[in-house]
Amino acid sequence: MVVVGIQSGSATAGTTGATAANREAAATAVALSAPERTAALKGAQAGAAATARAIGLSEQEALVARDVVKDADGTVHTRYERTYEGLPVLGGDLVVHQKKNGARSTTKATGARISVAGTQAAVPAATAKKSAVAASEEKNAAATSARKVIWAATGKPVLAWETVVTGVQADGTPSERHVITDAATGKQLHAYEAIETGSGTSQYSGAVTLDTAPSFTLTDTVRGGHKTYDLNGGTNGTGTLFTDADDVWGDGTPTNRQTAGVDAHYGAAVTWDFYKNELGRNGIRGDGAAAYSRVHYGNAYVNAFWSDQCFCMTYGDGAGNAKPLTSLDVAGHEMTHGLTAATAGLRYSRESGGLNEATSDILGTSVEFFAANTSDAGDYLIGEKIDIRGNGTPLRYMDKPSRDGSSADYWDRNVGRLDVHHSSGPANHFFYLLSEGSGAKTINGVSYDSPTFDGSTVTGIGRVKAYKIWYKALSTYMTSSTDYKGARTATLQAASDLYGATSAEYTAVATAWKAINVK
Repeated sequence: MVVVGIQSGSATAGTTGATAANREAAATAVALSAPERTAALKGAQAGAAATARAIGLSEQEALVARDVVKDADGTVHTRYERTYEGLPVLGGDLVVHQKKNGARSTTKATGARISVAGTQAAVPAATAKKSAVAASEEKNAAATSARKVIWAATGKPVLAWETVVTGVQADGTPSERHVITDAATGKQLHAYEAIETGSGTSQYSGAVTLDTAPSFTLTDTVRGGHKTYDLNGGTNGTGTLFTDADDVWGDGTPTNRQTAGVDAHYGAAVTWDFYKNELGRNGIRGDGAAAYSRVHYGNAYVNAFWSDQCFCMTYGDGAGNAKPLTSLDVAGHEMTHGLTAATAGLRYSRESGGLNEATSDILGTSVEFFAANTSDAGDYLIGEKIDIRGNGTPLRYMDKPSRDGSSADYWDRNVGRLDVHHSSGPANHFFYLLSEGSGAKTINGVSYDSPTFDGSTVTGIGRVKAYKIWYKALSTYMTSSTDYKGARTATLQAASDLYGATSAEYTAVATAWKAINVK
């Protein structure tokens, strides 16, 4: 992540004498209505050519506005994709930060100059598609599309083909693999997976209140029209919208098909409320539109996943179809993959992929605490209700990630080689330390004992401040290529915005990163 300052006015640190609370409120995003966001994006796009010139882009480059975040103090953070001679630049995304007084700075995914010798490909699209399918390990692999792009995420920018290969992964999860092929040599440059895994009576959250349509369907008219469907063992389409004669849903057992729907519908509602009330975001994309949920995917499918293509969450029923993966933290986790795609777009591989997974764990955990549901009290354990291992243990532990047998506690130069669910460990550990601090403690009846890389003692600043810092970093300072070092920079900047560069919170962020060996 490269931050470039473009001075177009006099920058100020904030209102003199402002209280810490006022500063935090001023730097917090306001929830834009759908029309307000549409107007903001339209205005940003209208001024995109002038913005491109102001931040020093070449004549061959153009900006496409993708997201707008407005802080209460008038600062506007506009996220752009970049094109070069009309071709998408993968890894060229950037965020322009415009203060109310006109001061401007830019965060770029890459500091490289975007330039290629020409845009005529030596390797035809058909060849790129064929090689992408040949390299795939998925069942029924097929290349559905190939588009010409500029690959700028790693090394010197080059002309390339981006091929999408669909199929089925070994565990039954659908696959949407993006393969980047050098258009001059045919060499595979990069590949990543775009399918991201990880009153009724629910199975996990007890008796809950559901917002449903007057026709007694699982349609949440309060939160963007979110719908919950029953796939009934299918693996494609939307299935059947849940309906009920008396608006009393489920009985808390997995044999009742409505029960999983209750958990999924409730989880989506709580996540929506958390985003809006705590983070100032109106839905996943910030546009007031809801995603939808699908439950009962496949047969004994032991996973859940988010897909940007359908803009939906999908849940399996677990081993023996007895433990649907619809617990509250899993629901928050899956929806947060959509949030990450709509904001930083963290690429789902290597360190950025680990940060993508960690973001879903961090905000999924925060959703669980926010719900304050006594049947599923907040904790720093991921998936503790769904018993995915079959021995009663959680999927992941945030206080000491290595307890799962695979995740890393601390950063090192090899962490990006791990599966993204395990390279998420250091960021999860960072969040726990920033929230609660190091050492032994008991929270909501769960015992934790969090170590540090250097044996130091970390004092937490509280979970609420920690997740506000992480979200601000994600939505305004992280980009598609952010790695652990970049995440440190982004969260320090977010802490500075919210609490000040000399604040205890800023110092705590730096201390927590050092405690997991990111300096």
